[in-house]
Amino acid sequence: MTSTYSETSAATTVSSYGGFADAFGGIATIVLAIVALAGINAAVMVPIAVIVFGAALLIQGGTLLSEHARIMVPADAGEFNGGNLSAVFLVGASGIVLGVLALLGIAATTLSAVAIIAFGAALVMTSNSVRELHVARRTIARAGVHNASEFVASEMASGSAGVQLLAGLTAVVLGILAVAGTNPPILILSALIVVGATVLLSGSALSGMVMGFMRPTQAL
Repeated sequence: MTSTYSETSAATTVSSYGGFADAFGGIATIVLAIVALAGINAAVMVPIAVIVFGAALLIQGGTLLSEHARIMVPADAGEFNGGNLSAVFLVGASGIVLGVLALLGIAATTLSAVAIIAFGAALVMTSNSVRELHVARRTIARAGVHNASEFVASEMASGSAGVQLLAGLTAVVLGILAVAGTNPPILILSALIVVGATVLLSGSALSGMVMGFMRPTQAL
């Protein structure tokens, strides 16, 4: 029916914007980290980058949860761990709080490193979430509805899973080394660049996947 399709199209558009916002959050994190690495007011840039990335995680978790809630996932569509995505909200919010405290000068290096560890853990826990969503949507899609954009979205979703897992583990290791006192500023900034690039990739994959399924089907 027309009204049903309109509601679906609107929800899909919102999810698409969520993916784009997530990607922009990744870009902003990378830029802030690079500026700090260049020696430009690193004491301020690092906490701001932590805050921005925490917000990006909140957007990512919200977008993925809303997409999973909007569709009916058949039994053979693969497992969906909503608890992991819910944890992303907590990690994102915690990252924002830690970033604000660091910005206020309260144990800035330690809190930033702890936030990096939390971010890395969140990326590891949700590394397969975009691919799971893609599989679920492909399973419930009508047979024979395949197009080029859908194929590209499938490849992006599959590729982002492994990259996000590796990046999450890398961030955890770098964060632990930073907490241990091994050149914290460089390790923290390097980790921010890694996680920022990962969220840029996953956000782009999510937007590409959503846009790939925006082709309307015939009303019943």
